[in-house]
Amino acid sequence: MHRLLLVVSILLASFGALNAAPAPAASAAPSSPPATEPAGKSEAPAAAPSTDAPATPAPAPVAAPKITYSDCHVDGQYIAMTFDDGPHKTNTPRLLDMLKARHIHATFFLVGENVVENQEIVKRILAEGHEIGNHSWSHPNFMTMNDSSVRDQLQKTQDAISKACGGMTPKLMRPPYGAFTTRQKNWAHGEWGFTVVLWDVDPEDWKYRNAERVKREILKAAVSGSIVLSHDIHKTTVDAMPEVLDTLIARGFKFVTVSELISMDRPKTKATPAPKATPAPTAKAEPAPEASAASAKP
Repeated sequence: MHRLLLVVSILLASFGALNAAPAPAASAAPSSPPATEPAGKSEAPAAAPSTDAPATPAPAPVAAPKITYSDCHVDGQYIAMTFDDGPHKTNTPRLLDMLKARHIHATFFLVGENVVENQEIVKRILAEGHEIGNHSWSHPNFMTMNDSSVRDQLQKTQDAISKACGGMTPKLMRPPYGAFTTRQKNWAHGEWGFTVVLWDVDPEDWKYRNAERVKREILKAAVSGSIVLSHDIHKTTVDAMPEVLDTLIARGFKFVTVSELISMDRPKTKATPAPKATPAPTAKAEPAPEASAASAKP
Protein backbone atom coordinates (compact mmCIF):
# COMPACT_ATOMS: atom_id res chain seq x y z
CA MET A 1 0.00 0.00 0.00
CA HIS A 2 2.79 2.37 0.92
CA ARG A 3 4.48 1.53 -2.35
CA LEU A 4 1.32 2.39 -4.21
CA LEU A 5 1.09 5.79 -2.51
CA LEU A 6 4.76 6.42 -3.22
CA VAL A 7 4.31 5.74 -6.93
CA VAL A 8 1.25 8.00 -7.09
CA SER A 9 3.15 10.83 -5.36
CA ILE A 10 6.04 10.52 -7.77
CA LEU A 11 3.66 10.64 -10.75
CA LEU A 12 1.86 13.69 -9.44
CA ALA A 13 5.15 15.56 -8.83
CA SER A 14 6.37 14.80 -12.34
CA PHE A 15 3.11 15.98 -13.83
CA GLY A 16 3.22 19.29 -11.89
CA ALA A 17 6.81 19.93 -12.95
CA LEU A 18 5.87 19.34 -16.56
CA ASN A 19 3.06 21.90 -16.41
CA ALA A 20 5.26 24.53 -14.74
CA ALA A 21 7.93 24.57 -17.54
CA PRO A 22 7.66 27.64 -19.90
CA ALA A 23 6.46 27.09 -23.45
CA PRO A 24 9.21 27.43 -26.03
CA ALA A 25 9.26 30.92 -27.65
CA ALA A 26 7.90 31.03 -31.14
CA SER A 27 10.64 31.68 -33.59
CA ALA A 28 10.32 35.17 -35.01
CA ALA A 29 9.69 35.47 -38.72
CA PRO A 30 12.73 36.85 -40.49
CA SER A 31 12.35 40.59 -40.80
CA SER A 32 12.18 42.00 -44.33
CA PRO A 33 14.76 44.62 -45.18
CA PRO A 34 13.32 48.14 -45.72
CA ALA A 35 12.13 48.75 -49.23
CA THR A 36 14.43 51.05 -51.23
CA GLU A 37 13.69 53.20 -54.31
CA PRO A 38 15.40 52.09 -57.48
CA ALA A 39 18.37 54.34 -58.34
CA GLY A 40 17.34 57.37 -60.29
CA LYS A 41 13.67 57.02 -59.47
CA SER A 42 13.47 58.94 -56.22
CA GLU A 43 11.22 61.99 -56.40
CA ALA A 44 12.29 65.32 -54.94
CA PRO A 45 9.91 66.75 -52.40
CA ALA A 46 7.34 69.10 -53.95
CA ALA A 47 8.49 72.70 -53.92
CA ALA A 48 6.56 75.03 -51.71
CA PRO A 49 4.41 77.50 -53.68
CA SER A 50 6.24 80.79 -54.35
CA THR A 51 5.04 83.78 -52.43
CA ASP A 52 6.99 86.27 -54.59
CA ALA A 53 5.00 88.86 -56.55
CA PRO A 54 5.03 88.41 -60.37
CA ALA A 55 8.02 90.07 -62.05
CA THR A 56 7.30 93.53 -63.44
CA PRO A 57 8.04 93.62 -67.19
CA ALA A 58 10.94 95.87 -68.17
CA PRO A 59 9.79 99.20 -69.65
CA ALA A 60 10.06 99.55 -73.41
CA PRO A 61 13.14 101.50 -74.52
CA VAL A 62 12.43 105.17 -75.18
CA ALA A 63 13.08 106.15 -78.79
CA ALA A 64 15.67 108.86 -79.33
CA PRO A 65 14.12 112.18 -80.37
CA LYS A 66 14.12 112.92 -84.07
CA ILE A 67 16.44 115.86 -84.72
CA THR A 68 16.71 115.92 -88.53
CA TYR A 69 13.93 116.52 -91.06
CA SER A 70 13.92 116.68 -94.83
CA ASP A 71 10.13 116.34 -95.08
CA CYS A 72 7.20 115.36 -92.87
CA HIS A 73 4.36 112.86 -92.99
CA VAL A 74 1.23 114.90 -92.36
CA ASP A 75 -2.52 114.60 -92.68
CA GLY A 76 -3.61 117.20 -95.21
CA GLN A 77 -1.95 119.29 -97.90
CA TYR A 78 0.56 121.24 -95.84
CA ILE A 79 3.86 122.50 -97.18
CA ALA A 80 6.77 124.61 -95.90
CA MET A 81 8.57 127.15 -98.09
CA THR A 82 12.12 127.91 -96.95
CA PHE A 83 14.52 130.60 -98.14
CA ASP A 84 18.28 130.50 -97.57
CA ASP A 85 21.31 132.81 -97.47
CA GLY A 86 19.53 136.14 -96.85
CA PRO A 87 18.46 138.56 -95.99
CA HIS A 88 19.11 140.41 -99.23
CA LYS A 89 18.59 144.16 -99.21
CA THR A 90 16.24 144.23 -102.24
CA ASN A 91 15.13 140.68 -103.04
CA THR A 92 14.01 139.77 -99.52
CA PRO A 93 11.68 142.77 -99.10
CA ARG A 94 10.11 141.95 -102.49
CA LEU A 95 9.54 138.38 -101.39
CA LEU A 96 8.06 139.52 -98.07
CA ASP A 97 5.55 141.66 -99.96
CA MET A 98 4.49 138.63 -102.04
CA LEU A 99 4.07 136.46 -98.96
CA LYS A 100 2.15 139.12 -97.06
CA ALA A 101 -0.29 139.65 -99.96
CA ARG A 102 -1.13 135.92 -99.86
CA HIS A 103 -1.13 135.53 -96.05
CA ILE A 104 1.68 132.98 -96.26
CA HIS A 105 4.22 132.30 -93.53
CA ALA A 106 7.62 130.89 -94.52
CA THR A 107 10.92 130.01 -92.85
CA PHE A 108 14.11 131.98 -93.49
CA PHE A 109 17.53 130.48 -92.81
CA LEU A 110 19.77 133.49 -92.36
CA VAL A 111 23.51 133.95 -92.80
CA GLY A 112 25.06 135.88 -89.90
CA GLU A 113 27.06 138.31 -92.06
CA ASN A 114 23.87 139.34 -93.88
CA VAL A 115 21.95 139.65 -90.61
CA VAL A 116 24.40 142.28 -89.38
CA GLU A 117 24.06 144.25 -92.62
CA ASN A 118 20.24 144.04 -92.81
CA GLN A 119 18.91 144.11 -89.26
CA GLU A 120 15.73 145.99 -90.15
CA ILE A 121 14.78 143.34 -92.69
CA VAL A 122 15.40 140.64 -90.07
CA LYS A 123 13.05 142.46 -87.69
CA ARG A 124 10.42 142.64 -90.42
CA ILE A 125 10.71 138.90 -91.16
CA LEU A 126 9.96 138.13 -87.53
CA ALA A 127 7.27 140.80 -87.12
CA GLU A 128 5.28 139.45 -90.09
CA GLY A 129 5.01 135.99 -88.57
CA HIS A 130 7.77 134.17 -90.41
CA GLU A 131 10.22 131.79 -88.78
CA ILE A 132 13.97 132.35 -88.59
CA GLY A 133 16.67 129.68 -88.57
CA ASN A 134 20.47 129.66 -88.31
CA HIS A 135 22.40 129.10 -91.57
CA SER A 136 25.95 129.78 -90.30
CA TRP A 137 27.95 132.99 -90.25
CA SER A 138 29.66 132.84 -93.66
CA HIS A 139 28.31 129.70 -95.38
CA PRO A 140 31.28 127.27 -95.08
CA ASN A 141 31.21 123.49 -95.35
CA PHE A 142 30.95 122.28 -91.75
CA MET A 143 32.14 118.78 -92.59
CA THR A 144 35.63 120.13 -93.30
CA MET A 145 35.85 122.04 -90.01
CA ASN A 146 36.67 121.21 -86.39
CA ASP A 147 34.12 121.64 -83.61
CA SER A 148 35.61 124.90 -82.39
CA SER A 149 35.26 126.54 -85.81
CA VAL A 150 31.72 125.23 -86.29
CA ARG A 151 30.78 126.49 -82.83
CA ASP A 152 32.08 129.94 -83.72
CA GLN A 153 30.03 130.00 -86.95
CA LEU A 154 26.81 129.02 -85.23
CA GLN A 155 27.19 131.03 -82.03
CA LYS A 156 28.06 134.27 -83.82
CA THR A 157 24.94 133.87 -85.96
CA GLN A 158 22.80 133.11 -82.92
CA ASP A 159 24.09 136.28 -81.26
CA ALA A 160 23.48 138.42 -84.37
CA ILE A 161 19.91 137.18 -84.80
CA SER A 162 19.20 137.60 -81.08
CA LYS A 163 20.45 141.18 -81.21
CA ALA A 164 18.30 142.02 -84.25
CA CYS A 165 15.21 140.27 -82.88
CA GLY A 166 15.20 141.50 -79.28
CA GLY A 167 16.51 138.32 -77.69
CA MET A 168 14.86 135.64 -79.85
CA THR A 169 17.28 132.83 -80.72
CA PRO A 170 16.58 130.19 -83.39
CA LYS A 171 15.95 126.53 -82.62
CA LEU A 172 16.22 125.49 -86.27
CA MET A 173 19.49 125.16 -88.15
CA ARG A 174 20.26 124.33 -91.75
CA PRO A 175 23.91 123.48 -92.43
CA PRO A 176 25.32 125.07 -95.58
CA TYR A 177 25.09 122.62 -98.50
CA GLY A 178 23.26 120.28 -96.13
CA ALA A 179 26.71 119.05 -95.09
CA PHE A 180 26.71 117.86 -91.48
CA THR A 181 27.84 114.55 -90.00
CA THR A 182 25.67 112.52 -87.65
CA ARG A 183 28.08 113.27 -84.82
CA GLN A 184 27.88 117.00 -85.57
CA LYS A 185 24.08 116.87 -85.62
CA ASN A 186 23.96 115.24 -82.20
CA TRP A 187 26.56 117.65 -80.85
CA ALA A 188 24.72 120.75 -82.18
CA HIS A 189 21.44 119.45 -80.80
CA GLY A 190 23.02 119.03 -77.39
CA GLU A 191 24.77 122.41 -77.54
CA TRP A 192 21.91 124.63 -78.78
CA GLY A 193 18.87 122.34 -78.95
CA PHE A 194 18.89 122.65 -82.75
CA THR A 195 16.59 120.69 -85.01
CA VAL A 196 18.46 120.19 -88.29
CA VAL A 197 16.33 121.05 -91.32
CA LEU A 198 17.15 119.76 -94.80
CA TRP A 199 14.73 119.53 -97.74
CA ASP A 200 13.06 117.23 -100.25
CA VAL A 201 12.45 119.76 -103.05
CA ASP A 202 15.45 121.54 -104.60
CA PRO A 203 14.91 123.55 -107.81
CA GLU A 204 18.68 124.19 -107.93
CA ASP A 205 17.94 127.91 -108.20
CA TRP A 206 21.45 128.58 -106.95
CA LYS A 207 22.79 126.84 -110.06
CA TYR A 208 20.24 127.73 -112.73
CA ARG A 209 19.27 131.41 -112.60
CA ASN A 210 16.10 130.95 -114.57
CA ALA A 211 12.69 131.81 -113.10
CA GLU A 212 10.77 129.49 -115.42
CA ARG A 213 12.94 126.54 -114.47
CA VAL A 214 12.64 127.33 -110.76
CA LYS A 215 8.85 127.36 -111.05
CA ARG A 216 8.75 124.13 -113.06
CA GLU A 217 11.01 122.19 -110.71
CA ILE A 218 9.16 123.23 -107.54
CA LEU A 219 5.72 122.50 -108.97
CA LYS A 220 6.88 119.15 -110.31
CA ALA A 221 8.27 117.90 -107.01
CA ALA A 222 6.16 119.48 -104.24
CA VAL A 223 3.88 117.12 -102.33
CA SER A 224 2.10 117.15 -99.00
CA GLY A 225 4.68 117.47 -96.21
CA SER A 226 7.41 118.85 -98.47
CA ILE A 227 10.12 121.23 -97.29
CA VAL A 228 10.97 123.37 -100.34
CA LEU A 229 14.47 124.83 -100.63
CA SER A 230 15.12 128.10 -102.46
CA HIS A 231 17.30 131.20 -102.10
CA ASP A 232 15.94 134.72 -101.74
CA ILE A 233 19.33 136.23 -102.57
CA HIS A 234 18.67 135.46 -106.25
CA LYS A 235 16.37 137.76 -108.24
CA THR A 236 15.28 134.93 -110.55
CA THR A 237 14.08 132.90 -107.57
CA VAL A 238 11.97 135.76 -106.24
CA ASP A 239 10.66 136.39 -109.78
CA ALA A 240 9.37 132.81 -109.88
CA MET A 241 7.52 132.98 -106.57
CA PRO A 242 4.19 134.58 -107.59
CA GLU A 243 3.36 131.76 -110.02
CA VAL A 244 4.78 129.11 -107.72
CA LEU A 245 2.70 130.26 -104.75
CA ASP A 246 -0.50 130.86 -106.72
CA THR A 247 -0.30 127.46 -108.42
CA LEU A 248 0.27 125.65 -105.12
CA ILE A 249 -2.67 127.52 -103.59
CA ALA A 250 -4.85 126.48 -106.55
CA ARG A 251 -3.82 122.87 -105.92
CA GLY A 252 -5.10 123.11 -102.37
CA PHE A 253 -1.83 123.47 -100.47
CA LYS A 254 -1.67 125.35 -97.17
CA PHE A 255 1.58 127.04 -96.19
CA VAL A 256 3.12 126.66 -92.73
CA THR A 257 6.48 127.27 -91.11
CA VAL A 258 8.90 124.39 -90.67
CA SER A 259 8.21 124.17 -86.93
CA GLU A 260 4.47 123.99 -87.62
CA LEU A 261 5.04 121.26 -90.20
CA ILE A 262 7.21 119.27 -87.78
CA SER A 263 4.50 119.54 -85.11
CA MET A 264 2.12 117.78 -87.53
CA ASP A 265 4.58 115.01 -88.40
CA ARG A 266 3.21 111.50 -87.90
CA PRO A 267 4.93 108.12 -88.17
CA LYS A 268 4.47 106.49 -91.52
CA THR A 269 2.36 103.37 -91.27
CA LYS A 270 3.28 100.35 -93.32
CA ALA A 271 0.55 99.22 -95.66
CA THR A 272 -0.78 95.80 -94.77
CA PRO A 273 -0.25 93.49 -97.74
CA ALA A 274 -3.43 92.03 -99.18
CA PRO A 275 -3.85 88.32 -98.46
CA LYS A 276 -2.83 86.07 -101.29
CA ALA A 277 -5.74 84.63 -103.23
CA THR A 278 -6.21 80.91 -102.72
CA PRO A 279 -6.03 79.21 -106.12
CA ALA A 280 -9.13 77.28 -107.09
CA PRO A 281 -8.64 73.49 -107.02
CA THR A 282 -7.86 72.10 -110.44
CA ALA A 283 -10.26 69.35 -111.54
CA LYS A 284 -8.44 66.26 -112.67
CA ALA A 285 -9.60 64.97 -116.03
CA GLU A 286 -11.10 61.53 -115.85
CA PRO A 287 -9.31 59.05 -118.16
CA ALA A 288 -11.34 58.01 -121.18
CA PRO A 289 -12.66 54.46 -120.98
CA GLU A 290 -10.62 51.97 -122.93
CA ALA A 291 -12.20 50.77 -126.13
CA SER A 292 -13.08 47.10 -126.10
CA ALA A 293 -11.09 44.87 -128.39
CA ALA A 294 -14.23 43.91 -130.26
CA SER A 295 -15.08 47.47 -131.25
CA ALA A 296 -11.56 48.59 -132.17
CA LYS A 297 -11.05 49.25 -135.85
CA PRO A 298 -8.01 47.83 -137.57
